[in-house]
Amino acid sequence: MSISTFRPFRLLAAALALTVAAAGCSRAGGSDDTQAASSDKGPATELRLGYFPNVTHAAALVGLGKGLFAKDLGNTKLVPTKFNAGPEEVGALLGGSLDAGFIGSGPAINAYAKSNGEAVRLIAGATSGGAQLVVKPSITKPADLVGKTVVTPQLGNTQDVALKKWLAGQNLTGKVKVTNLENAQTLDAFKKGDVDAAWLPEPWSSRLVLDAGAKVLLDEASLWPDGKFPTTVLIVRTQFLQEHPETVKALLTGLVDAIDFSATNTAEAKTVVNDQLKAATGKSLKPAVIDRAFQHIQITADPIASTFPQLAKDQVTAGIAKQAPAVAGFADLGPLNEVLAKAGKPAVDAAGLDSK
Repeated sequence: MSISTFRPFRLLAAALALTVAAAGCSRAGGSDDTQAASSDKGPATELRLGYFPNVTHAAALVGLGKGLFAKDLGNTKLVPTKFNAGPEEVGALLGGSLDAGFIGSGPAINAYAKSNGEAVRLIAGATSGGAQLVVKPSITKPADLVGKTVVTPQLGNTQDVALKKWLAGQNLTGKVKVTNLENAQTLDAFKKGDVDAAWLPEPWSSRLVLDAGAKVLLDEASLWPDGKFPTTVLIVRTQFLQEHPETVKALLTGLVDAIDFSATNTAEAKTVVNDQLKAATGKSLKPAVIDRAFQHIQITADPIASTFPQLAKDQVTAGIAKQAPAVAGFADLGPLNEVLAKAGKPAVDAAGLDSK
């Protein structure tokens, strides 16, 4: 009914308006805690968690293999789901069939942008580094790629954007054939001579080098300040974060535990990751491959938030987007920093990515 028509309801409407304003101010107004408390439904019955069978997802694989996520989640059932590339996982997150996911930075940005900044939040990092452009030995410089076929895991995924941005910087856009294959298929195609180069995450770049005779033309770390860039991050559905904040903190506690384990028990962490890869793909890695892969990654909870504005711009340079996706407001690192503080560790910097 219309309040303007029924005068007795005007005072009630005004009171309700004040209540809503107090409970649901914008994040700039500082009353998010009240809003979060009002939507908190307690621990979730289950947590559906996405990950990839890649060494760049080592934190996820260790957390799963050592039971660290399950331990910290307590009575919340953990439902892990394997994906092969980011865009596929984005579809699951936006479709509501996944609650949280370890994912590349590019698809993470796309998930945020596609939902107009509503559906997902960046809550932690997982891995920095671990991506290389590997080529046939006959290719010694960027110009040698003209007319050649270069592979990335999937259209619009993190490595696809990185390759296309680099090609643009080398004035090679349109002069190189870029195609997309699943990582295992890329290895087979490279061995057969069907592809000339590939921009891949670990362990696949190491596999092409050690198992297929490829060589490194470029390590992506050389393109970033201090060699640091987010290869894998952790995002969560915004609704899940609002309704089950303690479950999200439990997941983050498991992540920090997995990172600590990997740092202090590196040899065992490699074994755990290899066992998880075998369970997920049916094959384990040679010790030399996993050793090389671990040399090129840094397992860290820091999502390196300061890089995200540039990563968004890179999508335009790469021809993936017409304009840079908005990333303001993407990060919510409050829960992670609570977990880190409890563990006596320094906070990570949102670099302004937590406000619009």
